[in-house]
Amino acid sequence: MDQQVFIFDTTLRDGEQVPGCKLNTKEKLALALKLEALGVDIIEAGFPISSPGDFESVTQISKHIRNATVCGLTRAVKKDIEVAAEALKFAKRPRIHTGIGTSDFHIKSKFNATRGEILQRAIQAVTWAKNFVDDVEFYAEDAGRTDNEYLALVVEAVIKAGATVVNIPDTTGYCLPQQYGEKIAYLRNHVANIDKAVLSCHCHNDLGLATANSIAGAVAGARQIECTINGLGERAGNTSLEEVVMVLKQHKHLGLYTNIHTQMLNPLSREVSEIMRVPVQLNKAIVGANAFSHSSGIHQDGFLKDSLTYEIINPEEVGAEGSKIVLTARSGRSALAYRFQKLGYDFNRNDIDVLYDLFLKVADTKKEIEEEDLHQLAKAYTPEPALA
Repeated sequence: MDQQVFIFDTTLRDGEQVPGCKLNTKEKLALALKLEALGVDIIEAGFPISSPGDFESVTQISKHIRNATVCGLTRAVKKDIEVAAEALKFAKRPRIHTGIGTSDFHIKSKFNATRGEILQRAIQAVTWAKNFVDDVEFYAEDAGRTDNEYLALVVEAVIKAGATVVNIPDTTGYCLPQQYGEKIAYLRNHVANIDKAVLSCHCHNDLGLATANSIAGAVAGARQIECTINGLGERAGNTSLEEVVMVLKQHKHLGLYTNIHTQMLNPLSREVSEIMRVPVQLNKAIVGANAFSHSSGIHQDGFLKDSLTYEIINPEEVGAEGSKIVLTARSGRSALAYRFQKLGYDFNRNDIDVLYDLFLKVADTKKEIEEEDLHQLAKAYTPEPALA
């Protein structure tokens, strides 16, 4: 039987940490409502203690969200947890997300502590959070570079203390998919009480592997993926929500599904891009402007014969405007004929042969042939008179 992977969206928290992407409470609330409509299971609304604005945003989102879990981030600090609990008090389904760094890099350099001390701080943080909410998520920051044996010890201890979700972040985007999948599998096999909590993937994209790592984690048994719209986030960004959702949808043999309404992906991507003032790269998977564009003659010919030759996703399925045949100097006759036909011209094969030579002369001088150029070519073309 297929199993659900819960989608934890952190666009409003980790995504907002991109320089220049600061949102006000009104903008955050509007996006939170869109995320709920999208079908996101958990919305990380912010880091309440970080600023009065963030506290207010988490409070307002808590008041208005009906179905999704609303989550607030904290450090393993009592005051952080108390402030988060206060901001979440109106939430129908509140979650406190607390944690601490577990890699030796963090333990020694960041905290100047020992593994034993960090273990105690982790247990304490979950215990504090559990006083306020039933749903507590613990993050083992830099778990990607944490020794598996010690990580298993921490995970077991925080679950015993009451954590309902345990987040295994690849904070620096260091892991390879095989390594990350093996880490999740190790925890599944070596933590005695692992059945009492959901394992979560929170992967960063420093090496371009965030989506691959998250999928590897889900295949290995994680049942929550933390992600952002358009892959926004610190440095090179987070796992892209639209990518993991469509990977799981396309690869049904994995037996995993999400509750995301995929037709909303492109419209929401554009909205987030606009409100956060971060353009989406043209070749971005699923939501980039070129994701369903075809410009090479070989690709265009194959696509026009059968779209499945070069498209594994129907554009309408993800709310895109449709496939595009882009005319460049690399395009072939079939693409040119198709575009003329779309404009209402009825040229035969001989006409297209002549027009194609004219087209190439123009195409060599421009990056892309527009509709107006095609009208000009059609206007300038005089078909050969038919023989009697």
